[in-house]
Amino acid sequence: MALDTGTAGDRDALAKLGEEHVDHRFKGLPPDAYGLTVAELAGQRRNLFTGGFTTPVLALSAERLEHNLRLMETYSARHGLAFAPHGKTSMAPQLFQRQIEHGAWGITLAVPHQVRVARAFGVQRVFLANELVDAAALRWISSELDADPDFRFVCYVDSVRGVELMDAALTGAGASRPVDVVVELAAGEGARTGVRTEARCAAVADAVAGARTLRLAGVAGYEGEVPDADTEKVRAWLRRLVALAVDFDGAGRFDGLEEIVVSAGGSAWFDAVADVFAEVPDLSLPVLKLLRSGAYVSHDDGHYRELTPFNRVPEEGALEPAFRLWSQVVSRPSPGQAFTNAGKRDAAYDLHLPFAQVVRPADGGPERPATGIEVTGLSDQHAWLRTTEEADLEVGDWLGAGLSHPCTSFDKWQLIPVAEADGTVVDYIRTFF
Repeated sequence: MALDTGTAGDRDALAKLGEEHVDHRFKGLPPDAYGLTVAELAGQRRNLFTGGFTTPVLALSAERLEHNLRLMETYSARHGLAFAPHGKTSMAPQLFQRQIEHGAWGITLAVPHQVRVARAFGVQRVFLANELVDAAALRWISSELDADPDFRFVCYVDSVRGVELMDAALTGAGASRPVDVVVELAAGEGARTGVRTEARCAAVADAVAGARTLRLAGVAGYEGEVPDADTEKVRAWLRRLVALAVDFDGAGRFDGLEEIVVSAGGSAWFDAVADVFAEVPDLSLPVLKLLRSGAYVSHDDGHYRELTPFNRVPEEGALEPAFRLWSQVVSRPSPGQAFTNAGKRDAAYDLHLPFAQVVRPADGGPERPATGIEVTGLSDQHAWLRTTEEADLEVGDWLGAGLSHPCTSFDKWQLIPVAEADGTVVDYIRTFF
């Protein structure tokens, strides 16, 4: 499949990110860079530790970021999967572009604002992993589809009521192109969104068939919501999803399509998705087996590091945590306690607290492991550290911490330095939350 990596105008939109001026909006950047453009600052290749950056500052590893992009590209190709990584993880158009350059079919998103960001930077294929019933957003989607015949948009439907609302809004907008929808199969009773039974899935599909402005393109869901998930429960649900596609195809529900979309895949169980999707039988049309894992792009040091499928299948490779949050020790009130200047405003904390990893001495000495140092809590702008007798930590030292859950790391930083292993900053990633 030929990949569309953007028109000249779209590349211009990405280039214009480099024309933004560095100012008070962007945390951690050097004060003496005020007034430079982002491109000018990147061209200076400053060092993260000696180039005037202030703490706290979040950085992405250039080498680990590239490793993760390549690994999921080869994984998807090896398993015959199309890949639409979940962009809500980063909301960074530069990373969307790099993911597409590394073989992604398109980008998965969750809400209309995110689609507008993606379209502003030329993303041509969007999978919206949500039912869309906002009339204003549907009018805008319709206008995008009508204006650009190459734009592909797919979203969930999970209720007859939702189908009716979508059809009414699109009819009112005078839509000339139907919106492609996939019936979302719920991951079980008590799970998040989605249709709970196959019979109700058929009723939703019937409603789509009766809507002039919608077209049934396939089935989808999110296996990460399977209650008390384990390998067997996740595989059983995925086989229900595949069976639903087979039933719909046998009933002629996909007549007139070029391909049938079957989609699943978060960042915790994509090995099960790959295995079960490999069992999809021949249908009346080609099947687009669409994987949507997104957290891989930066990975993390907590939630996904523990749950990554690569732990279960190590021969497939290993993702590498690419984030590190640097903060500075601002108080050492007792031998057992210290505080740095990074808190809830800076660090993901919804799943795990940051993980103390390395210390860079204030006097410029060599980096050392953060032995005997543990982050035990976060205030708005302080990290609470518990220290043992082994801890070698002074006021002024820099503490490098790993983060859990990239979905709530990117959203705290609008401009993120990308640093090589020696600290040289080679790029800046702009986010739009």
